[in-house]
Amino acid sequence: MRGPALERLYDEHAQSLYAFLLHLTRDEADTRDLLQEVFIKLARHPELLDGVRDERAFLIRLAHNAAIDGMRRRGVRERARDNCARETVSLFAPAPDPDTEIFREELSRALAELPPEQRAVVHLKLWAGLTFEEIADTLEIPLNTAASRYRYGLDKLRERLRPLYEEMKKAE
Repeated sequence: MRGPALERLYDEHAQSLYAFLLHLTRDEADTRDLLQEVFIKLARHPELLDGVRDERAFLIRLAHNAAIDGMRRRGVRERARDNCARETVSLFAPAPDPDTEIFREELSRALAELPPEQRAVVHLKLWAGLTFEEIADTLEIPLNTAASRYRYGLDKLRERLRPLYEEMKKAE
């Protein structure tokens, strides 16, 4: 894959891949490294895209596999849990409204508490807008597993955020 084609792929998909990887790794430096790894792999092996019908799904799969490999190689999973306990990476732009800002911070913390498998599915469903079938294909998991990880993830988010929601409703 040469210049223009690789640039097009990067321009069209890098931002969403970055967000997806950040949800998995919870570390900005690791996320940048993994994103670079994905595009270097494509530059070195352009034949990987031969016969690919859905570039987006293929790139998400490459990114997911790179993240899993990275976690295994570097022990990121343990470090990510330690980092999440100390501080949360903000996933949202600052909000002018203090209540919205507090809710976004708590949502970021709640997302960080989800197991990586559930966090990946929740991200792909809510932020990337993929269907369960697309998520299953992308992450190479059964359709029912994708749906159940999403349901369990949402249940945990609701449970974690319910007290804040009820407090905000009272204040209205």
